Amino acid sequence: MTQSDLRTQAEEIHEQFDDRLDLDVADVEERLDTLVNEYKVPLSEARRSVVNTYLDEAGMDRDELGGGGGNEQVQVADVDSPEEWVDMRVQVAELWDPRADAVAQVGLLGDETGTIKFTKWSKSDLPELEEGKSYALRNVVTDEYQGRFSVKLNRTTTIEELDEEVEVGSDDVEVEGALVDIQSGSGLIKRCPEDDCTRVLQNGRCSEHGEVEGEFDLRIKGVLDDGEEVTEVIFDEEATEALTGITLEEAKEMAMDALDTTVVADEMRDDILGRYYRVRGPTLGRYVLANEQERLTETVDADEVLIKARSI
Repeated sequence: MTQSDLRTQAEEIHEQFDDRLDLDVADVEERLDTLVNEYKVPLSEARRSVVNTYLDEAGMDRDELGGGGGNEQVQVADVDSPEEWVDMRVQVAELWDPRADAVAQVGLLGDETGTIKFTKWSKSDLPELEEGKSYALRNVVTDEYQGRFSVKLNRTTTIEELDEEVEVGSDDVEVEGALVDIQSGSGLIKRCPEDDCTRVLQNGRCSEHGEVEGEFDLRIKGVLDDGEEVTEVIFDEEATEALTGITLEEAKEMAMDALDTTVVADEMRDDILGRYYRVRGPTLGRYVLANEQERLTETVDADEVLIKARSI
C-alpha cells in the first residue's frame, strides 16, 4: 500500500464530509495510515471504519453520504467489493415485491456482463424504475452479503433514463439430474422481517437481529446428481410451489394441523425425491437458484437415492 493510495482515499473521504465537518486531509490520511500500516487492517475496512467515525461525528446516516465525486463507471461484473461509490449504465431486468416498507424497489439490474441485485430505499425519494427500461445511475453504493454483491440506491443517487437499450447478458447455468437429497432448512421456514434482511431464523433467532417474530416462506435446498457430479440447487417460494404444487398457505395449514413445520418438508420429499429435473438459473455461491425447472420422465431407485443422500 503506497502513501499515494492513502492520500487518494483521504481526499475522497474529505470531499464526502466537506460540507458537514471541518476536516483536514492530513488528519484523515493519518487515521487511515494508523489502521493500515500499524494495525494491518485492509484498506477497504480502514476506509469503512474512518467513514463510520465521521458519520457519527456529523450525525449523518450513510444514505446521506455522497460518493465524493469522480466515481468510476463500472459494469456489473466489475463489482467485487463493498462500500464503493460507482456509476452504472444498466437495464432493469426484473422487479420483485419489496419485503419491507423501508424498501421502495428491489430487483435485478443488468448489462452485457450479467445481472446484480439492487435496492432502492423508500426514504431516498427517487423516481420509479420501470422493468425493461435502461438507465444511467450515478452515485450508487456497492454492498456484499455472503459473497453475493449488490448495489443500493440512496438519496444522493441520480437516475437518468437512456434512449438506447442496454443489453443484458445471461449469466444463467442449466443443470439436470436426479434429486438425491433435500437438505435441512427446506420446506416451511421463517425469515427475519427486518429491513432488507432475508436471513432464515434458527430457533426463532436471526443471526444479526436476535429474537424476532419472523415471516413464513417456502424453500427447497436440494441436490441434483447427473451421474458424474452433484449440484446444490435452491428453489424459492414460487419455484417450490411450481415443483411441489404446495402453496405457502397450504404449507402453513399443514404445519398448524400437525403442530409441526417439518411435515411440510416430509410431504415434499415424498413427492419429488428420486425424480429427474432440469433447472436453469444464476449461481449464488455454491448454489444454483432455480428460475426455471422442468420435471423429466426418468426416475431412480429409492435405495440408490438414500445411498447418494447419505454420502453427500
